[in-house]
Amino acid sequence: MQITTQAVQIGLEWDTRTGSVAIPIYQTATFRHPGLGQSTGFDYTRSGNPTRQALEDGIARLDGGVRGFAYATGMAAITGLLMLFKAGDHIVVTEDLYGGTCRLFNQVFNQFGLSFSYVDTTDLAAVEAAIRPETRALFVETLTNPLLKFADLPALAELSRRRGLLLIADNTFLTPYLMRPLELGADITVYSATKYLAGHNDTLGGLVVTNRPELAERIYFYQNSVGAVLAPQDSWLIIRGMKTLGVRLDRHQENALRIATWLEQHPRISKVHYPGLPQHPDHALMKRQARGFGAMIAFEVDKHALVEQVLLKTGLISFAESLGGVESLITFPEVQTHADIPAELRARLGINNVLLRLSVGIEDADDLIEDLRQALEG
Repeated sequence: MQITTQAVQIGLEWDTRTGSVAIPIYQTATFRHPGLGQSTGFDYTRSGNPTRQALEDGIARLDGGVRGFAYATGMAAITGLLMLFKAGDHIVVTEDLYGGTCRLFNQVFNQFGLSFSYVDTTDLAAVEAAIRPETRALFVETLTNPLLKFADLPALAELSRRRGLLLIADNTFLTPYLMRPLELGADITVYSATKYLAGHNDTLGGLVVTNRPELAERIYFYQNSVGAVLAPQDSWLIIRGMKTLGVRLDRHQENALRIATWLEQHPRISKVHYPGLPQHPDHALMKRQARGFGAMIAFEVDKHALVEQVLLKTGLISFAESLGGVESLITFPEVQTHADIPAELRARLGINNVLLRLSVGIEDADDLIEDLRQALEG
């Protein structure tokens, strides 16, 4: 069954009593027991809720895993995964990643004895060189934020297996529609469901999937123990969004390629980062391993003064953080989404004072191009 069909069908089987096509919102904290020592399978919503369960089952099917888990936010999902490790453990991490993830690693979990090394995960030799005796995992973004680099996931999976590491793949930018990391050798996938999966900039959520039953048991233990679970209403909103994942991403990507191609030709743009462009260094690799190139674009304007002009003069494109919704959003990574990355690392990576990140929505591409044109030239 195609992933688009699977997405549309999420939750359809749940309400057999009434035949409701939409999964009900089970807005309850607790559930009645049918008898002493008996359970309906649901006892307390922190431990399990039918609306959340429908979402968790749905993302597991889309990702090809054995079990899914839904958390209050994407950061809560990553926090839940870090509970798998103990003081003294070391994790190798993609260097070009979301600033909030960097903050969580460096300013929260460092104080509990976890250590992290940041490397270019497109460089297999650099990844292997960063592995220590105490290394327990490799954490990669399948398409990095904000510079859109794409690593060879099967090669990283083979390295992880050989060195006895867990491979955790943050697949937020691509979603299961464009790439299924578990099929390429990852042990765990994690998503900010706030982004493309929910798709409407109206809710928060995080999702985790694994294809290993023993890992699923451990992840559930920590999910239930810590309790940063997704509420029923938000679970319902993400299910609703996921049903249109395929058609939305098709439009997102169509727009992104047109805009990236236009930006390349504009005299005020000095560099465009978009893997759908043939000259992108990871274009050929991504074409082999993914079903598409996503809808995020990073681009550099020719001088810093133009940054504020673009941010404030775009009308259709909102100056706002986040990404992946139907509305186009633009942000300035150096002082917003990536401010928590050390300045020297930002400078080395190219997260500089002329770099803008554009989340391309599903509006008409001609209208978005005109909005960018008048902002750049006005």
